[in-house]
Amino acid sequence: MLHTAVAGRVAANPGRAIRRARRNLEQLRKAHPSGAGYHWLETWESVLDSGPDEILRTLTSAAPLAVELRQNSPFAGVLTQQERTSVLRAFRDSERSPSA
Repeated sequence: MLHTAVAGRVAANPGRAIRRARRNLEQLRKAHPSGAGYHWLETWESVLDSGPDEILRTLTSAAPLAVELRQNSPFAGVLTQQERTSVLRAFRDSERSPSA
């Protein structure tokens, strides 16, 4: 659900969200200059280079590659802490509600 909320931010202001992701990606690459994590960061760079439509697909897709990519997301900070908390609370509440 967090990445769905991030997708909303990308849709509303792609330039700002993508700039944040690129800054984060740069920092993550410095912290992880090699190994499996670096592979995912390279893949994210390719997604970011592909533009907002591909980013939105990756953020919301249930495809195994997209799910795996989101484990190493460069979108930290796109949501405020309050927004993040609200999304997590909504998810928790939905998990507790009986199915209709």
